[in-house]
Amino acid sequence: MNEILGFSTLDLSRFQFATTSIFHYFFVPFTVGFALIIAILQTLAYRSGDPKLENLTRFFGHLFFINFAVGVVTGIVQEFQFGMNWQGFSNFVGNIFGIPLALEVLMAFFLESTFLGLWWFGKDRLPAWASLASIWIVAAGTTISAFWIIIANAWMQHPVGFEIKDGRAVMTDAWAIVTNPKGLEWFAHIWAGSLTVAAFFVLAVSAYHLRRRANVEAFRVSFRVALITALIGSGGVILAGHEQGQSAVRDQPMKYAAFSALWDTPEGNQMPESLVALPSNAARENRFELSVPYVGSFLAFNNFTEKAKGINDLQKEYEAKYGPGNYTPWVWPVYWSFRVMVGLGFLMLLVTLVYVWRWRQGKLDDPGRLYPLLLAMPLAPHLANFSGWIATEMGRQPWIVQGLLRTGDAVSQLNPLWVLLSLAAFWVVYLTLIGLDVFLLTRTARAGMHEPDVETPSVPAPDYVPEGARA
Repeated sequence: MNEILGFSTLDLSRFQFATTSIFHYFFVPFTVGFALIIAILQTLAYRSGDPKLENLTRFFGHLFFINFAVGVVTGIVQEFQFGMNWQGFSNFVGNIFGIPLALEVLMAFFLESTFLGLWWFGKDRLPAWASLASIWIVAAGTTISAFWIIIANAWMQHPVGFEIKDGRAVMTDAWAIVTNPKGLEWFAHIWAGSLTVAAFFVLAVSAYHLRRRANVEAFRVSFRVALITALIGSGGVILAGHEQGQSAVRDQPMKYAAFSALWDTPEGNQMPESLVALPSNAARENRFELSVPYVGSFLAFNNFTEKAKGINDLQKEYEAKYGPGNYTPWVWPVYWSFRVMVGLGFLMLLVTLVYVWRWRQGKLDDPGRLYPLLLAMPLAPHLANFSGWIATEMGRQPWIVQGLLRTGDAVSQLNPLWVLLSLAAFWVVYLTLIGLDVFLLTRTARAGMHEPDVETPSVPAPDYVPEGARA
């Protein structure tokens, strides 16, 4: 059986990995950014000795625990998919790809899991400085985890430090892989995006309680910390994204051309940028286009005279270099997902600047007329992240490893029926987990901080000294 319901094993495997990745990525950036914000709040509580700030830290720590616990489960499936759905990919890149994945587990996941437990369950047993150090180690661990995953993905986009032996990619320069320029650019972009995910969540929760005039002093602090984080994150996302786009012109020109729906190399000494276009792969042109001259040159080269190659010219070059085939990605979703990502990025920056201005005016305790928008803003960074990954992953097709391995050659020879059944099962499980996560986060966030009159201490540690040895 080669197809089911008109879909091949390749189609279903691609869709399965895309959806499980997006489901998992619902939790990942939230964890990375949220750990840093909690570490900052813990530092403020430690320095001030204010019990209200300590209680605030524990309140957001409870929310962090919910997201962390559910998020871990969603990432396990992806490890198995490499071997089960993508046998050709695993055979080709296993010598390289497996190393950063293993380092992510050994250096990051165990680190953050261990010290997260120490921070939370050891609050009445550890010295204050040890508790503070624990949460900062958790924040470092989440960042390290993101770094190794991005390094692995960046190698697929821009392979370095390897040679081909017996039809497999073999590592020759580990340092070149770790310092892959594509990986460092992407890490900056992903880390800044993680800050926005967590920052707008904390902003929304803090604004909700400030509007209700509940624990105003504490939530005023979290609102300000989150606002500064959102400013750094939204600004960093735009700057790092601009650098990423320019590097794509050099090492993934077909992807960049798809970002801009640039079918033909522009004539003259400038490149326009389309604001709105209706690209058609069948006609290999835009059915409709509204563009601005010179803007494309500035975005791609920081000047107004250079121009990038168009999709049709690149298709001819790739046919001459790699042989007959279709090297053009599906432009429509790449083009529009890229614009959704960019538009949401500037929206997040705009909202952040509005509240920075209100801070300067001394009106930060009142969320103002943008309060409904602020409550909805936690969705914006998630949608921007999903759109960005759709653009960059679909934009590099038909390659799973740029210039070395095509996606069609990497898929396992599976019965599409089993892939379809597993896809349906994953959707049911993942939607349940995300629904549970959203429900618990919303309910806990709305409940607010609890300040019991008497704090229940942790259970004392057992005494394992033998009775006869006490003397």
